Amino acid sequence: MKKIKIISKVLIALMLIFCACYTILFLCAKYGSKIDIENSNSIYMYDMDNKSFYEGNNGTKKWIKLKDISKYLINATIYSEDKNFYEHNGFDIPRIIKSTLVNIRSNDLTQGASTITQQYARNLFLTFDKTWERKIKEAWYAFKLEAQYSKDEILEGYLNTINYGNGILGIENASEYYFNKSAKDLNLAESSMLAGIPKSPDNYSPLNDEAAAKKRQKEILRAMVNNGIISQETMDETLDVKLTYYGKKENLNLSTLMYYQDAVIRELQDLKIVSEDSIQQEGLKIYTNLDIEAQTSLENAIKNNLEDKDEMQTAAVMINPDNGAVIALAGGKDYSKSQYNRAVQSKRQVGSAMKPILYYAALENGLTSSTTFLSKPTTFSLGNGVTYSPSNYGDIYPNDKITMALAIAYSDNIYAIKTHLFLGEDTMIKYAKKMGITSKLEANASLPLGTNELSVVEFTGAYSSLANSGSSVKAHLINKVEDGNGDIIYEFKNNKKKVLNKSYTYILSELLSNTYDTSLKSYTAPTCASIAPKLTKKYAVKSGTTDYDLWTVGYNPDVVVGVWTGYDDNRKLSSKEYKYSKNIWADAIEGYLRDKEAKWYEKPDNVVGVLTDVETGKEATNDSKLKKILYYVKGTEPGYKSKTTKEKTTQKTTSN
Repeated sequence: MKKIKIISKVLIALMLIFCACYTILFLCAKYGSKIDIENSNSIYMYDMDNKSFYEGNNGTKKWIKLKDISKYLINATIYSEDKNFYEHNGFDIPRIIKSTLVNIRSNDLTQGASTITQQYARNLFLTFDKTWERKIKEAWYAFKLEAQYSKDEILEGYLNTINYGNGILGIENASEYYFNKSAKDLNLAESSMLAGIPKSPDNYSPLNDEAAAKKRQKEILRAMVNNGIISQETMDETLDVKLTYYGKKENLNLSTLMYYQDAVIRELQDLKIVSEDSIQQEGLKIYTNLDIEAQTSLENAIKNNLEDKDEMQTAAVMINPDNGAVIALAGGKDYSKSQYNRAVQSKRQVGSAMKPILYYAALENGLTSSTTFLSKPTTFSLGNGVTYSPSNYGDIYPNDKITMALAIAYSDNIYAIKTHLFLGEDTMIKYAKKMGITSKLEANASLPLGTNELSVVEFTGAYSSLANSGSSVKAHLINKVEDGNGDIIYEFKNNKKKVLNKSYTYILSELLSNTYDTSLKSYTAPTCASIAPKLTKKYAVKSGTTDYDLWTVGYNPDVVVGVWTGYDDNRKLSSKEYKYSKNIWADAIEGYLRDKEAKWYEKPDNVVGVLTDVETGKEATNDSKLKKILYYVKGTEPGYKSKTTKEKTTQKTTSN
């Protein structure tokens, strides 16, 4: 009996402590700083002309009242997401216990128990991490929402900010995007389809996978039947309704634009300059480098070339080489079908597109456009009994000496490896770092053949130092960030640093313009000859091919464009697929520069052009089969010594 009294007293004490703690928490939540649900975490993005292209955490900031949303949609949402929404205080304890038991029994964590309030709290603020601290804060926000707002207000906020797939946030935006109508006019079939998307926006958008979306719609209608909202007959009739999807946004209907927006948020996260308070109170204004003209050109190029390639993917970026501004970016073919941003999240082997870094290093270390190496099947001894036997594409070799000019045009692998080993395996890494590559590169014999993996943004950014005649610039999407009061909390500083020699970048750019010069065809053809008919301006360009990755990166003084194509599952590529990255590159850069003045680099004073026999590297003669003006730093050009001797002889004769 005595033990029972003690236990009773302990339980009462614990209950009183719990009630006291709950009361304190409730009062703090109720009368603390109020969450502004219509403005919290509002994000406004502006392009390079300060024109808005994204407004608010709820897409285009179309906030509508609960009374203006179809009752069908409201009921479908509640009974599919949180049927006890109007009964609990933000946390459905019985549901949490039940889902925990199910997860334990099944040894799985797929059963969730988040309420509408919890989901809203999670989406109301930018999620920069997935730590326990973050989860505790989300729970606190949910508690505050319940203390400060009515259930109808919470539901209204949730429906105005939830993700409906394809970059669409908020029910009014979703209704207009999918069905070209206001949310108040949605019928049951449309409502049950839309209500199913938020559980997994990538998988349940009917534009991504209509079969999966239809299955989800059936689950929602079944939940409505089980809760007495509709009859079985109504459910059957609704499932038979054939839905027609609109699939267009009000403006800027670019399927790749969300990749740019996604990359902006990722960059904002990496900058670590935004406090939660600034987001909660007034939101953010983000001024980006987006050039809608460039983004449109990039998207058109992707669509025109990959429209019939269902599974092949791409990642592409366009950068202003003068300051590193990312003016266009695509992380895939279509954001509505795949939200994986390959431009910033994926790293792939870059293949021979790595060679310009090697050849710049070679030029700066005494080699010239005329330097020759023997190219034939070769096994290199790397020491300690290790050998390396690279091959040229298609096992095509001249079996003779070739010049650097032809080695670049033909992308000769044997020449590249010989150059690399001649300079030393660490040399190329040193120059890659100078040019802005921060990823770890392995100092090995195969480095010039692009066996290391890099992201499209990082690798294309490194080419900027060649395109701007020698300065390292940081590739970036964000120029400036302001809080809602207009106070600047971040501004990009262009710390342009001279890292390369202008004379050698000029010479290399000229050499890279030969990769599509069809007049240089000999025992093989220049690697980019296939896109020569598309090019109306002069460019420096290099392609890269591995068994699984296709790259094309190139530039002129105005823009650097990098394109990768391949398969997400690392499927081996066929030779028929090698054309896609080159064609996307050509169409994108030509489309962007179509109405712009053609530009090229001014020749430095200490550089001289010489009509050269491109096969031998000597001054061209009437017998030369392949001849072209190649460029050299004065004193290194073909015939320089003989000219100098002749000049001295002439001077001596004149003085006598």
